Amino acid sequence: MFVIYSNENNPAALKLIIAKNFTNAKVDLKLVNLNDCSLRQPKHLPYLELHDDQILFMPNSAALYLFPPSDDFSPEINELLEWEATALSPTLAFLFGNSLKNEKLKGSLQGLLKKLDKKLENKHFLVGDSVTCADIVVWSILYPLYKCETLSKEHLSNFSNISKWMMKLESEIHFKNALDIFKMESGQTAYVALLSGAKYLSLSIASEPQVKEKDSPQHQVDTVTDEELDAAEKAWKKDHAQLPKLKEQKKVVLPVPGEKNIFITSALPYVNNVPHLGNIIGCVLSADVFARFSRLCNHNTLFICGTDEYGTATETKALEEGLSCKQICDKYFKIHRDIYKWFNISFDHFGRTSQPEQTQLCQDLFLQLNSNGFMFTQSVEQLHCEKCDRYLADRFVEGGCPNVGCTYEDARGDQCDGCGKLVNAVELKNPRCKICGSSPKLKSSNQFFIDLPKLEPLLHHWIKLSSPGWSNNAQVIAKSWLREGLKPRCITRDLKWGVPVPMDGFRDKVFYVWFDAPIGYMSISKSYTGNYEKWWRPQKGTDVTLYNFMAKDNVPFHSILFPAMLLGANRGYVTVSHIMATEYLNYEDGKFSKSRGVGVFGNNAQDTGIPSDVWRFYLLYVRPESQDSSFSWSDLATKNNSELLNNLGNFINRALVFAKNNFDKTVPKMVLTKVDYTLLALCTRELKGYVAALEKAKLRDGIRHILSISRHGNQYMQANQPWVLLKGSEDDKIRAGTVIGVCSNLACLLATLLHPYMPNTSASLQKQLNTTNVVITPRYVLYIIPQFGDYHPFTLRTQAGGSIAAFAKIEAATVEELKKRFAGKQETTPDKAKQKKSEAMPKNNSIPNVPANALDVKTIENEVAKQADKVRKLKTSGAEKSVWQPEVAILLDLKKKLELAQKSGSDPVRNSVGQTEQNNSADPKAVKQLEEAVAKQGSVVRELKQSGAEKSAWQPEVDKLLALKKQLAVASGEPLSTPRRVRRAKSETDLGKYT
Repeated sequence: MFVIYSNENNPAALKLIIAKNFTNAKVDLKLVNLNDCSLRQPKHLPYLELHDDQILFMPNSAALYLFPPSDDFSPEINELLEWEATALSPTLAFLFGNSLKNEKLKGSLQGLLKKLDKKLENKHFLVGDSVTCADIVVWSILYPLYKCETLSKEHLSNFSNISKWMMKLESEIHFKNALDIFKMESGQTAYVALLSGAKYLSLSIASEPQVKEKDSPQHQVDTVTDEELDAAEKAWKKDHAQLPKLKEQKKVVLPVPGEKNIFITSALPYVNNVPHLGNIIGCVLSADVFARFSRLCNHNTLFICGTDEYGTATETKALEEGLSCKQICDKYFKIHRDIYKWFNISFDHFGRTSQPEQTQLCQDLFLQLNSNGFMFTQSVEQLHCEKCDRYLADRFVEGGCPNVGCTYEDARGDQCDGCGKLVNAVELKNPRCKICGSSPKLKSSNQFFIDLPKLEPLLHHWIKLSSPGWSNNAQVIAKSWLREGLKPRCITRDLKWGVPVPMDGFRDKVFYVWFDAPIGYMSISKSYTGNYEKWWRPQKGTDVTLYNFMAKDNVPFHSILFPAMLLGANRGYVTVSHIMATEYLNYEDGKFSKSRGVGVFGNNAQDTGIPSDVWRFYLLYVRPESQDSSFSWSDLATKNNSELLNNLGNFINRALVFAKNNFDKTVPKMVLTKVDYTLLALCTRELKGYVAALEKAKLRDGIRHILSISRHGNQYMQANQPWVLLKGSEDDKIRAGTVIGVCSNLACLLATLLHPYMPNTSASLQKQLNTTNVVITPRYVLYIIPQFGDYHPFTLRTQAGGSIAAFAKIEAATVEELKKRFAGKQETTPDKAKQKKSEAMPKNNSIPNVPANALDVKTIENEVAKQADKVRKLKTSGAEKSVWQPEVAILLDLKKKLELAQKSGSDPVRNSVGQTEQNNSADPKAVKQLEEAVAKQGSVVRELKQSGAEKSAWQPEVDKLLALKKQLAVASGEPLSTPRRVRRAKSETDLGKYT
């Protein structure tokens, strides 16, 4: 009995199964994994094992063996099989089985299909008047494309002859039986299996057209130009001793005149909590990759960061944990520092803002701005708690929501979690102090404001010059602030924890956290070196380029407020050249939540057993550069197992273990041919892409170029089969040595390119290779492949047994266990939540969630009348639709509640979602319908915002979403929080609307 060995979903296996159906041969099918150590070398799949222990590794040869042609048609069939193997099959594999999109391949496929369609014109079969091996082979490889509705519509709709032929053969009994035996998914999944099983060398390395038929499709995919080949050959033969050496990292890094001085900062993480994965990729990890890359380019690089420690949030956390503000900062500073150390973040200095340097610089910059006429004072009304003897910041006051139609009684001083709208603390109904529960009173207080309108002309000019180097979302956010016009912003507060204001009459106040926080970059620099001004106020002839890495919610403070402060000081401070902002990283399509235990936080990652390098790799692979992305356990396992284990690790281990076992741990003599230089040209192309991507901080693209290099290496090794060549002649053995030598040098290159992304893996690999990082700059991009001498460039330090690049597989069972571990606690039932909230509220201020007057029909009628009058006034005033549309939505919602109240004579809110006063239970059907409506409306809002539509277009849809969420909240038994807290920029008084 013969045996077919194949991986799942590989269309090449269909060739053999259909072919055997046309004969009486007894053939068994075994589905195997590519990593199975029992597979016969060189592990091409599928392959056919014959009874005499012979192996046929080429699927077309195996199909011919099972279903040989008649002598009359043999030459024509052979030409078609050769065309399929060298042109059609690799084009399909690389176009649909590769994550890297290539527009050239689409054109090539269309050319191939056009020729095939013409071949089938007025014919039922490719050759002769019955099915031949040519029909089986070509039909099988096209079947996944034909069966996938989307791909078929895009690529086959214009080729009627092919479609008819595919349909005819699909109904033939031998083809039908084969599809029953080998069930296969259509579309890209099948071509991924084909690419991984066949391990094509490359479309361009198989460079010479092998099709003899006059009008056969030509192979024009990913061609390497003569110029690229020539450059690769010259680079390989260059004296590598002349290449620049990496500079030794100095203990204190200062800018150097005439050099490229790169100053990198990461948004200062707030000290009051543990950072989650989204926080980590949004700032410190992204900045670290760029800093490591910059050092590899021999740029003079300084990377600083630290914890942001002043402000209301710290005071709130201190109250929660019963500690002083300093104790809270000390506790969480250590947590942050240890987390970043485990993630291998290469700060030159990690400091904190609650240090004397911060006080000195913050007060100094304020006095300079005041002296230059950019400050003024103004009296503002705030809530003051007489019992606590303190003014209440937004987070320290709660009360009834002031927004019409919302009856939520636990709104905070900055936003309402019931309706999701922003709130001004002084407008809260029945406000109460969050600390003691007593009722605060309005009290006036003088505060300092920064006069941003005066600085606006300077900012306009500065942004025009600076913003071309920013990420797109940073440009959009900054320009939208300017377009709306800047307003004076309050920069002081009546708090205790912060930098004191150094002016008589104000010494009991502190600076607002977003005036103080960006100055932390300067104070942390000063705590790093007394010569910090060389970075912030560089001397003549010294250029400093400043990079800021952050999530998009921090953009207004880095693009508007802090630059305005620096420009207003007029001291020649360095301002940011590159704001590199990310979107948000979600957790399994939801939110990270520390309180509910949902998602992975920095200290949890260490406990999973997954190395920090794998965490770094995956977070950078899914980095939310242009839109929000999600962390997924299943996707983490897939990327780890396919890209790190099967692609990168597989290539490095095969190359170096082969050198260890067959060439005495040295790189053998190499005699390169055109095929080798083609590989080097392809890798140089990827290297150029890597450098270009990282220079623009496109970190996701950089990691994909690394994986493409190892993919090219895997295909090259499979095509050349050095394990076979070693058993041949002396020339074959030299050829085997050349292949392994080239692959070993590629491993050296990969070790360097991996350093910014996976520093531990890079260091381990370089130790095994007995080599170090090399300089990567655009100038030397063609000379980066390190040869290190003629025949024995380095000695491998491989250990006996074991792998060299060790990546462990993440099993499905592990994924399920981790999903459950980080899925969070079950939500509290509505009744228990209500009880808990009631217990938490002061008894003398106990207010039920739905006031009694909200149940009265007459009260609702009055609310409807007021709202209708408001809408009329807005419309008659000629206001824009974006202004009055949200008020119309509120009016319609009130009218619905009134109608229900009039019908039932009871609670309109509860009846509208099928609840009763007697049992206070939710109607599951109504809840489900509302959940579906919320999800659908959420998609509408997301798409509008991501499309870049104006606020007037998406604001009405947001209001609809909030109204639906409010209904869902009531239907579920308790108010529903907004899906993402309004950014601190707005929740803490919108940069100056002081309360």
